[in-house]
Amino acid sequence: MTESTDLKGLRILIAEDNVNTRRFLKKQLELLGYTVVGAVGDGREALRLAEELRPSLIILDIKMPEMDGIESAKAINRVYSVPIILITGIASEELADRAIGAGVFAYLMKPVTKKQLEPAIKLALARYGEFQKLREEVDDLKEALEARKLIERAKGILMKRCNLSEEDAFKLLQTHSQKENKKMREIAEMVISASKLI
Repeated sequence: MTESTDLKGLRILIAEDNVNTRRFLKKQLELLGYTVVGAVGDGREALRLAEELRPSLIILDIKMPEMDGIESAKAINRVYSVPIILITGIASEELADRAIGAGVFAYLMKPVTKKQLEPAIKLALARYGEFQKLREEVDDLKEALEARKLIERAKGILMKRCNLSEEDAFKLLQTHSQKENKKMREIAEMVISASKLI
């Protein structure tokens, strides 16, 4: 299965206030084999539909009534994590910084061509995938650190209450973890909870 075949199941939401550009984008995306789940003219409506439809990818114009593309991207990313491509007629460093801060993964200069769409979509999805992977790694590290803190605390309680060495306290937690088929973190939480009752 090729990479472009994998992308054909994408459900895309478009927000562009220019009717002709919106129609063009919708038509080109459909010709590329994507499903356009919505095509709206302002950022506020894009936010509403993003929450309702949960698209795989969103394409936002920068200049729109009600809420511009960058504000819309920020609002969408607060409620629903999704790769976003921004369309702009202006190229500037300040705009690029604002777009990055809003959680945008790629942007296209107007006039957008069919030839530009697929590479931009692939880029946005690849960057989003990398971002998600990093976020999962950070979450795993936070969880491991939290578990380590609880285990250290439980060891301290066992050392004090049962007059055990650090090594013996750790072995006791480990033995109970294996015997009860529970994670050491869960055993540590039990020890900490029990110590509060005594």
